[in-house]
Amino acid sequence: MPNTGESLPSQTDSALHRINSLLLAEHSMDSLLQAVVDATKDTLPGYVDASISVLIGTRPATAVYSGQLALDLDETQYARGHGPCLHAAVSGEFVEITDARSETRWPDYMARAVERGSLSSLSLPLPMDGLHGGMNVYATEAGAFDEDARTAAARFTRSAALAISNMHAYETARDIADNLDVALRSRAVIDQAKGILMERQKLNADQAFQYLAHASQATNRKLRDVAEHLVRTGEVMQPTRRR
Repeated sequence: MPNTGESLPSQTDSALHRINSLLLAEHSMDSLLQAVVDATKDTLPGYVDASISVLIGTRPATAVYSGQLALDLDETQYARGHGPCLHAAVSGEFVEITDARSETRWPDYMARAVERGSLSSLSLPLPMDGLHGGMNVYATEAGAFDEDARTAAARFTRSAALAISNMHAYETARDIADNLDVALRSRAVIDQAKGILMERQKLNADQAFQYLAHASQATNRKLRDVAEHLVRTGEVMQPTRRR
């Protein structure tokens, strides 16, 4: 979390104000949800990664994520068919893991979480009619979340649900799932671009993702556009030089 001198509730207010301003402009579903997980990562204290899981039919998938840790742990749970993020998404219940080393639920997943470096996490259901999903927040430290952090995570989760509602209030749950499927296809392109960078520059998956994120910020283009450009041309998109 950046050392701005602001309290966590104040930083959360500022981040949500920026996100809510995006709702007034024309944005895609994936760009809005990406803004929510990025703000969650940047606002909560300590090192955290965030993601949004959705169930398209019965198939779970990660629509957006802020870093490789979140994606790896989401997909570990999908492969096993259980874990805190799936439980929150399906049951609608809040799940907190305070220390994965001593947690007795989902022991095979907990072993992987410890191995990957996540000792605590929050999984919060998305409050949406006709859609199962949730916000996942993974921290490297045990007991990383106090009451202010839990409240902030819940507010970011409601913001994600509001983004979906405002974008598709007139559509059915099937239409919402179709739009989230577009976000998943965008993620596939990002994964292709990451693979190119990992091979070419000998980066690991998280370093490749951050490389693309920095290029996105530098060029003021969506992460998906930067990734598509790299896959199509073999070149990393560069900022336009002013004369």
